[in-house]
Amino acid sequence: MTTPALGAPRRGPLGRAVDRVGGGLLQALMVVIGLFWLVPTLGLFVVSIRNEAANNSTGWWTALTKPAELTLGNYSDLLATGFTSSFWNTVLITVPTTVLVIGIAAMAAYAFAWMEFRGRDPLFLVVVGLLVVPVQIALIPIAKLYGTLGIFGSIAGVVLFHTAFGLPFAIFLLRNFFAGIPRSLLEAARMDGAGEWKIFSTVVFPLAKPAVASLGIFQFLWVWNDLLIALVFADTGNQPMTKALQSQMRQFGTNIDILAPGAFLSLIIPLILFFAFQRYFVQGMMAGSVK
Repeated sequence: MTTPALGAPRRGPLGRAVDRVGGGLLQALMVVIGLFWLVPTLGLFVVSIRNEAANNSTGWWTALTKPAELTLGNYSDLLATGFTSSFWNTVLITVPTTVLVIGIAAMAAYAFAWMEFRGRDPLFLVVVGLLVVPVQIALIPIAKLYGTLGIFGSIAGVVLFHTAFGLPFAIFLLRNFFAGIPRSLLEAARMDGAGEWKIFSTVVFPLAKPAVASLGIFQFLWVWNDLLIALVFADTGNQPMTKALQSQMRQFGTNIDILAPGAFLSLIIPLILFFAFQRYFVQGMMAGSVK
């Protein structure tokens, strides 16, 4: 007589119903949380298309029942202030900075992870130590250096500052990701005659898409939303959107008809970028968090 194989206990109808209800409640809860977090964005958008008198007298939610209050005149007024040039200044600062940080950090991270050279570990500890250095202590020395070099107030100076302070975290993140790649892949490439650059460009870097996308999102958002560095190192002709919006602040109130559409335009680009690369975000951060 054979004994039937033991398997997982079968769940009864009540258990299956509880699972279905529990899964539905969890999904409903996640939808509610998502909508809750979108409320400020919706409010900002509604405020950006209401006239100043309506914004000063009632809350933004009243416009949902009074569509006559909605207008695109605020965006026309915003463009008349020269906001377009500030937008392109932000792009010229953010995109090169992100590309430089990813490119330099990826090569440095590969060297720290897979190349043997004297002082590698102490030098990596120095890079990790730079993570705790606050930006504020470098403002005055770098400003003096930029004045000597003649790049103070220029877009190039802002890009260089952001690149320098973005590299420690980028190297740390990518190095941890590269170190997790199986050594057998690199050894197989070396046996085929590939050099270090060939291994980096054709084997290691393509495998690092999740980490690179995660790093790119972080770096893009940090630079896009920066105000402190822009206030110190960017003059009026090269100011990004954050500084342009800050200049619209009044002494005894807010220029809401200009600030609201400007803030919404500065928000929408990072939001699109995040949703475009969100599938890489958590994967890349988890891969770079541990060795």
